[in-house]
Amino acid sequence: MSVLNRRALLAGAALPLIAIGSRPARAVEFTLKLANNSPITHPQSIRQQEAADRIKAATNGAVEIQLFPNNQLGSDTDMLSQLRSGAIDFFTLSGLILSTLVPAASINGIGFAFKDYDTVWKAMDGKLGAHVRSEIGKRGLIAFDNIWDNGFRQITSSSRPIKLPADLKGFKIRVPVSPLWTSMFTALGASPISINFAEVYSALQTKIAEGQENPLTLIQIAKLYEVQKYCSMTSHMWDGFWMLGNAKGFAALPKDAQAIIAREFNAAAFKERADIAALNGSVAADLKAKGLEFVEVDKPAFRDALKTAGFYAEWKKKYGDEAWAILEGEVGTLS
Repeated sequence: MSVLNRRALLAGAALPLIAIGSRPARAVEFTLKLANNSPITHPQSIRQQEAADRIKAATNGAVEIQLFPNNQLGSDTDMLSQLRSGAIDFFTLSGLILSTLVPAASINGIGFAFKDYDTVWKAMDGKLGAHVRSEIGKRGLIAFDNIWDNGFRQITSSSRPIKLPADLKGFKIRVPVSPLWTSMFTALGASPISINFAEVYSALQTKIAEGQENPLTLIQIAKLYEVQKYCSMTSHMWDGFWMLGNAKGFAALPKDAQAIIAREFNAAAFKERADIAALNGSVAADLKAKGLEFVEVDKPAFRDALKTAGFYAEWKKKYGDEAWAILEGEVGTLS
């Protein structure tokens, strides 16, 4: 644990939290760190703080979880390293970024695999999510049952509306530094440029890139509408945040504390999902009011283009037959 009194650990391990909870409130025995990369005002941070408050109350003050939002403890890569070493105890991270350590974790980002949120939650709360959590567990980490929502990603452009795959031919689009993104947009005929998010606004402003892709909430928060004209509702990838924990540190907690933490983190994930769903509607209206022109697209055409280009066959080999069979069992045949 990041800050843990050795004597308290021994006492806590021997004394269930139920017993602790039956006594008057007492000093904190376990102080744990929870980090994320979201602003303090983002639903993820708000719901995590609420969960931390409920955990402290349910353990009668014995377990205190301190929230460090907005990359306070470093970059995603830095914080993942800290989580693995035990310097921090919990961390929410996109599966697409976690894939640098756990390759299977990016499978939810396969292009045009999920048609809607019902399909996403059925898969990620079901067999596909269970498979990814199992792979995460092999790396000295734990992933709590319910993944948090980051949203479907949409394409924005300053030069032309994107309606069909042909509209992406030669299109200079900024993508995160990730093989999955580069592979997908190359297969669609675009010219992907890998740029860190901190440099996206300036890259769009100076026309280094014509467009980019992100969830609507991030397009709003980063004010990308100031340097983009069109927003194509491709929903080409869905992205979520796994609530991760250091497996060794979590196992050192009393069983009652583990159960309370898991219960509250999972409950908070459902609340954050509802927050994002509500926010998406209002964000779209706000972006339209700010001048961003929304474009409907032919999603099946993009999916067919990826299949023809061999994108799905390529990634089936990378993920393996077992994982791919689970994915197609949830979303239908891709390859």
